[in-house]
Amino acid sequence: MEKTSAELILANKKLLAQYLAKEKLTNKLISANKELAFQNSEREKRATELAFQNNEKEKRASELLIANKELAFQIKEKAKRASELLVANKELAFQNKEKEKRASELLIANTELAFQNIEKEKRAAELLLANNELKEAHKSQQENIKGLQEMMYMISHELRQPVVQILGITSLFETLKNSPEEAAEMTELIRESAKSLDNYTRELTTFVYEAELKAKNELNT
Repeated sequence: MEKTSAELILANKKLLAQYLAKEKLTNKLISANKELAFQNSEREKRATELAFQNNEKEKRASELLIANKELAFQIKEKAKRASELLVANKELAFQNKEKEKRASELLIANTELAFQNIEKEKRAAELLLANNELKEAHKSQQENIKGLQEMMYMISHELRQPVVQILGITSLFETLKNSPEEAAEMTELIRESAKSLDNYTRELTTFVYEAELKAKNELNT
């Protein structure tokens, strides 16, 4: 009986020890489960954060993809504009070359035009001088014509008058009788007419000489 009690006590101690060990193990398991639950919670939290970060990364990647496409389009457009600018620059260079060519041609034309203007001015001066000379010649011609008209007037009027008088007197001699007084009177009239004729002849000679001298002076100048 005592042996059985001791065995029961020993068994109870073992059971108690096992119970305590189990409880301790249970506590450890509870702690481990709590730690595991905490770690799982942290992992889930990290997983959520990672999922969020992945979503953000995917979002950024999608935005970068769109941005890259836009950049590629812009690069393509810039290359197109650069090609167009290259063509425009070539065209502009050609136009500048043509402008320089035209400018050179215009310079030559302006030089030629300036030379022609100088020649025209020279010809104009020569024409003006010739015109002035022509006017002077015309003036001299008018003066000569006027002189000739005066000469014709002298010949037709003043010089012809004593000739007519002499002719008239000579015709009177045919009707005169042998009267010395009338003969002397007629002779005096003839003498006066002859003096007038001589004076007119001298004046005409002087006029012709002066006109000839004037013409020679104008010819020498």
